[in-house]
Amino acid sequence: MTKVTNDPAKPPPVADRAGIPLDAVVLTVRAIEFIVVVATGLVTIPLLVPPAALYDVVYSRIVFVAAVAFAVLAETVGSYDVEAQFSLRKAWQRVTTAWVTTALFLLTLGFLLKTSDEVSRGWAGGWFVAGGAMLLTTRLAMTIWVRRLKLRGTFNQRVAIFGAGPQGARLADYILTSDKLTITIAGFFDDRQDGRVPQCVNGISVLGNLAALVDTIRDGKIDQVIVALPWSAEARLQQVVSRLALTPVRIRLAPDLASFVFARRPVVLLGDLPVMTLFERPISGLDAWIKMAEDRVLATLALAVFAIPMLLVTIAIRLDSPGPIFFRQPREGFNNRPFRVYKFRSMYHNRAQHTEITQASRRDPRITRVGAVLRKTSLDELPQLFNVMSGEMSLVGPRPHAPSTRAGGRLFSDVLASYAARHKVKPGITGWAQVCGWRGETDTEEKLVKRFEHDLYYIENWSIWLDFYVLARTVVALVVPTNAF
Repeated sequence: MTKVTNDPAKPPPVADRAGIPLDAVVLTVRAIEFIVVVATGLVTIPLLVPPAALYDVVYSRIVFVAAVAFAVLAETVGSYDVEAQFSLRKAWQRVTTAWVTTALFLLTLGFLLKTSDEVSRGWAGGWFVAGGAMLLTTRLAMTIWVRRLKLRGTFNQRVAIFGAGPQGARLADYILTSDKLTITIAGFFDDRQDGRVPQCVNGISVLGNLAALVDTIRDGKIDQVIVALPWSAEARLQQVVSRLALTPVRIRLAPDLASFVFARRPVVLLGDLPVMTLFERPISGLDAWIKMAEDRVLATLALAVFAIPMLLVTIAIRLDSPGPIFFRQPREGFNNRPFRVYKFRSMYHNRAQHTEITQASRRDPRITRVGAVLRKTSLDELPQLFNVMSGEMSLVGPRPHAPSTRAGGRLFSDVLASYAARHKVKPGITGWAQVCGWRGETDTEEKLVKRFEHDLYYIENWSIWLDFYVLARTVVALVVPTNAF
């Protein structure tokens, strides 16, 4: 809740100079990484190139082309965006993508120009490893440096808020609680000096009216003004903005009071009209094609690798108890569309449930001897590779649940009103929630909430690298299985 007080307080000190532009630091990062690519390439030439070709000018040309290509690709993938300067995970992800793409570009260029045979493979491989390691190390050091500068307020712009009402208070609260902004609030200003506005909002003093704000700007103590007035007060807005337009500072309009509900949503242009994006379609466009290719290729390889184990499981099920080999059960998939998931049968045929399904629990009497082993090792999930091949499932995604499954005696959809949000993407054989320990029986509502939170994190932060990470952790989890019965 926004804190508003009428107690007078000492005005916060206003800095005498503007902060250093973050763009200047980002330009330094660009230059250093360009130098790193060139330096690692040139240093590895005398170390890894055969003596006979040591002074071949082609190597220095390749280094220069690679440095330019990396600079362009790093810019393209967002390696120098603001969020990549403060988040090491995003920075490393984007730098790695740019460096790998640069290597693929050089390989393609060498093939097309028929010059790849003239280059030492040892040098190329060594430079790729050394250059990548140095780029990641450099970005680590630069991220630590940039974060320290941010904590000192080096990049902060001096911002004045015009409007000390509820809208301005909400804006100040948002700025003060956000760790992504490089802003120092110099103070509030408001024309209503007749007691209708407090003298202090969120610990920040109201310093004067519009004329006082203009004078402060003329003294060079303000870099930006954010007008926080109700959008319905059109005449007052125009009067304030027309006066501020005569000053050499950036002027912005704060969202209307109701818009703070969606404060973290991006604004894009629909033609010339700015509109707010409330929700994006996850894993769409090119990302959807990449994930589809990932699923088909890896599922095909997995079927080839597990063909013999699946045959042995089939024989074991047949010998252990009567009934079908496979078990098909209804599940909710992408966009809440129902589908039937394939599994190896792990329960006695006459005890399996197709409707009003109860999750398996520890020492469940419905589970066969072979079924217990299959569930413990997750081998019963292998037939879901056929669901992946048919496009109903993905290798990685939220696990599909039956519509009738319950947590703490209540349907999943009753526990969480937004439960259907996990169906924005295809369900997966494995998922982020599972590798983080939230697999097995959801016998309590808390377990369901934790699984749901992890599923949403995966949906909102998907990348092919996250998929590979989940698959790698899944392999580890299969070696030391827990919570599966």
